[in-house]
Amino acid sequence: MDNDSTDEQAQFRSGVASTALGLFVSQGYEATSVDEIAQAAGISRSKFFRQFRSKEDVIFADHETLLEQAEVLLAQEHTDPWEAVCQAAAIVFEHFAKQVETSRQRYQVVNAVPALRDRELVTVFRYERLFGQHLRDSVPGLPPLDAVRFAATVISTHNYLLRELMRNERELDVGELQAALDDVRRLYGVLAPADARPPAEEEVVVAVFPKSLPPAELARRLQQKLQGSNS
Repeated sequence: MDNDSTDEQAQFRSGVASTALGLFVSQGYEATSVDEIAQAAGISRSKFFRQFRSKEDVIFADHETLLEQAEVLLAQEHTDPWEAVCQAAAIVFEHFAKQVETSRQRYQVVNAVPALRDRELVTVFRYERLFGQHLRDSVPGLPPLDAVRFAATVISTHNYLLRELMRNERELDVGELQAALDDVRRLYGVLAPADARPPAEEEVVVAVFPKSLPPAELARRLQQKLQGSNS
């Protein structure tokens, strides 16, 4: 399937999802039938089931596309795998921020139905597993727990800001998310502090570490040494 066909299919699925969400909000999730969704979307019942296995799948249709996009991004060559994970998270945030009213409807429906909340947890785990696997593949020697922690922190930060947007508490854009994720990288020692200044030419810091030390831990310890030398 070429890219144009893929994009058209994604747009079609997103359009049906938007129609379904409008019905779920006005009529209730349980009270809305597949036949009603198909009729409102102008498609047949059989075409609905060619694209979605159930009403529940309609709610999470965008996530399937976004997971694929994130996987494609992470499969590319990256000089900084930590930043790549943050870029993948930004793709998800930007998608929902661009269609904020539909995203708010989805948030409203999911939070009203326990089964959908459970499905959302599974979806979050799929992102976490994808991000963590990318780090384990890209950072030789990285302890698996470090990959899990970083992936979980990125996702938690993303979800916190996205919930603020969904609750209509304030307007947010992807730039604010990126700034927050930069803070996450600093927290894990894989991005220099924003106010870090290059040392004067006469300043020298000497540090000795085991050769087998994972890069993430090496960066963290180097940061500690540099901060200690300036105190």
